[in-house]
Amino acid sequence: MKLRMGKWIWINRLRIFLNRIEFWNEGARALPEILLFCRLTLQLMSIRAPFFLLFCLCATSLVAQPKASTPDEIEAAARQRLQMRQSSLLAAYPARNIGPCVQGGRIVDLDVDPRNVHVWYAAYASGGLFKTTNNGQTFSPVFDEQYALGIGDFCLSPANPDLIWLGTGENNSSRSSYAGAGVYKSTDAGKTWAHMGLSGAHHVGRVRAHPSNPDIAWVAVMGALYTQTPDRGVYLTTDGGKTWEKTLFINERTGIIDLVVDPHNPQQLYASAWERDRKAWEFDEDGPGSGVHRSTDGGRTWSKLAGLPGGEGAGRFGLAASHSQKGLLYAVLDNQETDQKLVKEDTIAGLTARKLAAMDLETFLKIEDAKLDSFIEESGYPDKYKAKGIKQDLKDKKYTLQDFNSYFGDANKALFETAVKGTEIHRSTDGGDTWNKVHPDPLTGVFYTYGYYFGQIHVAPDRPDEIYTYGVPLIKSTDAGRSWTRLDTVGDIHVDHHALWFNPQNPNHMLLGNDGGLYVSYDRGTNWTHLNNLPVGQFYTVHVDMEEPYNVYGGLQDNGSLKGSSRSKPDDVEAWKNIGGGDGMFVATDPKSAGVYYTGYQFGNYFRYGSGKRPSYITPRHDIGQPKYRWNWRTPLVASKHNHEILYMGAQYLFRSLDMGETWETLSPDLTTNHSPQGNVPYSTITCISESPLKFGLLWVGTDDGNVQLSTDGGNTWKNCSEGLPSGLWVSSLQASPHEKASAVLTLTGYRSDDFHAYVYQTTDQGNTWQSLKGDLPDEACNVVEQDPKVADLLYLGTDHGCYASTDRGQHWQAISQVPNVAGYDMVVHPREHELVIATHGRSMYIVDAKPLQGMAALKAGESLFAFSPANTRKRKDWGTREHPYEEISNPKLYFRYFLTQANANVEINVLDEKGKKLHTISHSGKRGFNAAAWDLKINEKGKSNFIAAGKYKVEFVSGKESKTVDWELKE
Repeated sequence: MKLRMGKWIWINRLRIFLNRIEFWNEGARALPEILLFCRLTLQLMSIRAPFFLLFCLCATSLVAQPKASTPDEIEAAARQRLQMRQSSLLAAYPARNIGPCVQGGRIVDLDVDPRNVHVWYAAYASGGLFKTTNNGQTFSPVFDEQYALGIGDFCLSPANPDLIWLGTGENNSSRSSYAGAGVYKSTDAGKTWAHMGLSGAHHVGRVRAHPSNPDIAWVAVMGALYTQTPDRGVYLTTDGGKTWEKTLFINERTGIIDLVVDPHNPQQLYASAWERDRKAWEFDEDGPGSGVHRSTDGGRTWSKLAGLPGGEGAGRFGLAASHSQKGLLYAVLDNQETDQKLVKEDTIAGLTARKLAAMDLETFLKIEDAKLDSFIEESGYPDKYKAKGIKQDLKDKKYTLQDFNSYFGDANKALFETAVKGTEIHRSTDGGDTWNKVHPDPLTGVFYTYGYYFGQIHVAPDRPDEIYTYGVPLIKSTDAGRSWTRLDTVGDIHVDHHALWFNPQNPNHMLLGNDGGLYVSYDRGTNWTHLNNLPVGQFYTVHVDMEEPYNVYGGLQDNGSLKGSSRSKPDDVEAWKNIGGGDGMFVATDPKSAGVYYTGYQFGNYFRYGSGKRPSYITPRHDIGQPKYRWNWRTPLVASKHNHEILYMGAQYLFRSLDMGETWETLSPDLTTNHSPQGNVPYSTITCISESPLKFGLLWVGTDDGNVQLSTDGGNTWKNCSEGLPSGLWVSSLQASPHEKASAVLTLTGYRSDDFHAYVYQTTDQGNTWQSLKGDLPDEACNVVEQDPKVADLLYLGTDHGCYASTDRGQHWQAISQVPNVAGYDMVVHPREHELVIATHGRSMYIVDAKPLQGMAALKAGESLFAFSPANTRKRKDWGTREHPYEEISNPKLYFRYFLTQANANVEINVLDEKGKKLHTISHSGKRGFNAAAWDLKINEKGKSNFIAAGKYKVEFVSGKESKTVDWELKE
């Protein structure tokens, strides 16, 4: 049967419609297209039924859309990841951590061995589990090399403290709360671990162990962050994790965030359900599914408790049961109901935003100019706006009074200025049968709008009326919640608290975990000591300068922007300094103007800093009456590679400044899909900007809603290059090639739709076509790809679970295994030193020498041996001696490093003088991958073993018929 061309057009539209329905899973948003679908169906009825049915069945596969990863896919990717880390050519290749330790990342849980309070564990949201055996003086990671290092919760079994239950996947539902890979168990205090299933859990709220039976445990599962799934609820095991039974399930949007075992009766448990729905453009953090449930039969059956707030405004609940008074419970609620009386406004010259919003134009025009000018200036309107001009513009109808009043409302301001009720404390003395709100006045300034990030409460083990809760501050009540005091104001204590532990034998001894790290108190929280010795920073970005040695810069989650030496060590706190506040973002430096740099914080707030000058706010501002600029949480700001006084910055438009941020011009129309409707999170924003180093004005731009745009003429014209890429994904990185003008590489991430497949692409024809570079990667969300500046086929990749390198442009990937399998968030190769600097979101900064990798990429077909040049060394007079009898003998050690790319082989390493005479030989059993053979710098001469003399030498590596020779010098 022949079809007219018009029907093929309708078929294509129908196919697009089906894909959109499948991808967005948003019936309300799709209503207009549903009506179109009905009309299309009627028009297509003339097509024979079998053909039409076949078409409908396969339509969505014709233009494949990303889907949320299944539990089986998550587990398969995790197993592949672990196998690749173990078998990688780079498994032993050195990666140097340079810190910083000036902050502690986000701690989510703490637990202490009851047999020895000097032995305890700290869990990090994205950095793994650490253990101390000396009361916090030093820590060791004990959960590395597992499938996923992001942690939701863990506990030591009261029945056997060497038994640790751990649930992966942070539970705070934040922008960078990485999904986990299920539940783990250790029976030897963290030495070894076994995966115990629940791979589809994504984010674990709580893990609790039975007080006397080590085979019984409960897991509270929040489930997927961005999609609706049935894998939520309370799970029970009675056989040590071999099998799990889901005993409480609310609905596909509602997970379990907290779980409490009654300290007086382990058959009685309390679980808090939390309904929340996060999208890239919106976060609905409350719903009728939220509430508290009780079990009286060991968690096998549950009933919902009455007497607590519910309905649409009910957000996250946290629970605590008293050890010193039976039946006493506390609950903290993030109440999302609105109350306009809670909004606090500044009064400026007798004016407030609310008063102005209630005025008509005639009344507004009568305001004294001096008063209005004061209001305009102190409210933060752009400097060009003055009272007289605004009044004239209103008279000329250039914009409306509503436009003037609604100028603000930016996302960062909305975090703090809120009308929600927020923190509420409720108390029950009868095991949850009845509840009372305990404080007469609102507890403002604790949760603000992001109670989803906190929601925990604690009761002192020895005092039933002494309770603690926290959000931005840590607060305490000694009268069961009627009045409160703040505990984190003495000393330099970070805000945003997440974990608190009391010593049950001595409640004056407390541990605190927050976005700034670890703190210990021995006087019940009056004073705190910062245990600042772990490199677990959560970086968003990385930048390097050209000083010698060069400096590394980066923006961190809730710890500002930092600058540190590339030669620093993790515990060298003084090597790093703060250069900006907030959630630090991009950093740019000016190599021609010493001391000038640019950095900022969340939602596009950027500043120019200069030597001895006050910071200048440089973010472009929209005009009154124009659409507001939509700034991404991680708004990009980059300096031109051709002139560092030229800056680029992106909202939904691309901006350029030719004068170091003093003024800006708009280079583009809206480059996003302009997603509608907009939610309560900025969306349809620019996430990536890259200018070709080979041509000024050749600009690539990526957006969070899947657009890739190209301008070859400095922003005069733009081409959408998204065709051929999976649609609707977040462009997480985009790099114009340093080798070819028509080439670029990019990564896409489906993280915000719980799609953890790997998306890495390149174009060699200015975005007309795209080729996948996934190769043999495991399916894990990709954050950044970087093409080496010297070797075009050498690529570096950061994912949510580690870092990789490819020497054949993405056909095969090797895990950089010495970087922990945390998120590799950003990367840069230093253009002079050829070192790869990696910003991780959980384990601070790493540096990897890229020069040997560049050499490996240049190996010819059939070659399998690559040799490193040993580090030039200086001879010391004290070699072979010791200054004092209690000190060790000073013995030098030099490493001969090489790669075998094909298989294990014996390698002969010969030290030769300048004439080629063999002075020393080492026989080394080489393994496929990176190898290092140690030498004590001694040679046999005149019947004696002596240290080799200073001079220039060659080192020959021989493997079968292959040999490679490198130079080495021992200086005086």
